[in-house]
Amino acid sequence: MRLKFIAALGMVALLSACAHEKADTGASTGAATAQPSGPVPGSEADLVANVGDRVFYDLNKSGLTSDAQTTLQKQASWLAQYPQVNVEVAGNCDDRGTEEYNIALGQRRANAARDFLVAKGVASSRISTISYGKDRPTAVGDDESAWAQNRNAITSVK
Repeated sequence: MRLKFIAALGMVALLSACAHEKADTGASTGAATAQPSGPVPGSEADLVANVGDRVFYDLNKSGLTSDAQTTLQKQASWLAQYPQVNVEVAGNCDDRGTEEYNIALGQRRANAARDFLVAKGVASSRISTISYGKDRPTAVGDDESAWAQNRNAITSVK
């Protein structure tokens, strides 16, 4: 009987302690616990949110438009700010044309973006390229709007 009473008393004490436990708010040390806002600097999310990760091309072209050059200039500045970051530039195409043609065109697009970044001072050793041709569409559809979104080069943090 005595053992049951002691066990019950212990359970009450344990439950009481759990019910009164306060969440650690950092107030006991006087230090404010600020949560970072926005993406981590130098991350893929930072590149996407603050610079832009893709440039677009005209049909069957691999030359850089003025909009593409503006975005790539921002990428070059961002990469200068984060010299430890390496990137991959993936060239993509819309779903028209043969697989072989689109792989070659995607590679020319990735190379054009890489060459621009290198010309702006980014070490070529920090940039790899790949072509996905028409195998990784970013927009679904068989109209000019979707095709235009799929004619791109996407820069991603490695």
